[in-house]
Amino acid sequence: MMERMRKGPVYSLLFFVFFCLSGICFAQEWQELRGDHFIIYYEKGSDVFAKDVLRQAEYSYSQIASDLGYVRYANFWQWEKRVKIFIYPDQDSFLKATGQPSWSVGNANYTTKQISGFFGCAQFKTDTLPHEIAHLVFRDFVGFTGEVPLWLDEGVAQHQERSKREIINYYARSLYENNKLLPLKRLTEMDVRRVAEGAAAQDFYIQAASLVGFMIERYGSDNFTNFCRQLRDGKSLDDALRFAYSGQIVSSSELERKWLKYVSEIKITVSIKTPGGTSIASYK
Repeated sequence: MMERMRKGPVYSLLFFVFFCLSGICFAQEWQELRGDHFIIYYEKGSDVFAKDVLRQAEYSYSQIASDLGYVRYANFWQWEKRVKIFIYPDQDSFLKATGQPSWSVGNANYTTKQISGFFGCAQFKTDTLPHEIAHLVFRDFVGFTGEVPLWLDEGVAQHQERSKREIINYYARSLYENNKLLPLKRLTEMDVRRVAEGAAAQDFYIQAASLVGFMIERYGSDNFTNFCRQLRDGKSLDDALRFAYSGQIVSSSELERKWLKYVSEIKITVSIKTPGGTSIASYK
């Protein structure tokens, strides 16, 4: 369900004051588009793009909740709890308002449950939006107090970028063949947000997505949800694995061993964009 509403003078003033007090102050007049779980804020003239974003957001929410075996009360993220998505008119205004690095095309704020992007960015709709919604859903479920490794959080979000799953599998196999996969202990200790080297950060995201994909595809979303629940409730990584994957995975060492075997057996053919065009690459 979608609702479109143009705000009157009083509401617009209150909205403007609220966002100035929040440190997010803009001169433009925002339009609203309301769905079951999201409210889209956008500038006049971006109506079609905003409708596409809302449609994709609602679809992504249902897919992510299903993939994670995520069950909550019926009005979760509804009414006043709806997530706000801000669509800026261009990348420059998005970067200025959010303080994101120059390569960013979207971001999410866990505290305020807000997602930001900009008009005309196809990648925001197809990849970034599902990624950021996954972050919010996952963190709403596990919270911030348990021993939840960052690779798990990022892996869940990367796994939701469905268009990238095949290429992630290819690059995971490539890292394996070139002996560049990080040990799971190192991956668990790593804070990718502090990594300055782009290639190292990319390797982290590839491994995180591959690990989560392996756990969900091989052992099912119910076991994966149980594993996340155990971490949320305070168990260590090894204890959570032992409890959720009883008789299947009894430690992080065994998880790593089984995942490496899985990666080593990946057989895949993909198209890779290069400066000179497109090339076909495969592992058989």
